[in-house]
Formats: sequence, structure tokens, C-alpha cells
Amino acid sequence: MDIKDIESLVADNTAVLLYFYNDNCAPCKILRPKVQELVQDNFPRIEFRLINAEQHPALSAQHGVFASPTLIVFFEGKEYIRESKNISISELHDKIERIYNMIF
Repeated sequence: MDIKDIESLVADNTAVLLYFYNDNCAPCKILRPKVQELVQDNFPRIEFRLINAEQHPALSAQHGVFASPTLIVFFEGKEYIRESKNISISELHDKIERIYNMIF
């Protein structure tokens, strides 16, 4: 996965959620299944991608990711939501739902 892959993913899909994490991050491991479940159960039209920030530092730098976990949600090619570190699933749900329902 490289920068062009992510650019294509964002350009070719109406909604994309990028989940930046690293293997040494306990919150990343705890939050990942919760975010995956949130997207699968509530927002099936969002393309979900995991990106290991340690293995892909250029992708992290390109997207201004300096902390893990960081979630970036794109709608129609534009960044609408960015959350880092302490992320509330219920707040994330509400933020995504508002835009998701307008677009879909």
C-alpha cells in the first residue's frame, strides 16, 4: 500500500475510513475491533482500511498523522472527520451518521 493506492481509494469511493495504528499501541488494539464493528453494522458503504503507521511512515506523513490511533473519514474525496488518541465510539458514530445519511 502506498500513497497512490490511498489516493485512488479515496477518489474511487464515496466514503472511506482510514485507521492508522501501530503494533505497540494498546488503545489501537482495543479500539480496532470496535471501529470495525461500527462500520460493518452501521455504515456498510464506507470502505475501511487499516494502515500500520510504523510500516507506512510516508502514508502517515502524507496525512499528517502523528499519533496512534488516528481515524480519518473521507466523504466524496474530502476529509470530514479526524479523531486521534482518546476516541469515543458513540461520538464517532454520531459524527459519521450525520454526514453518511446526507450522502447516502
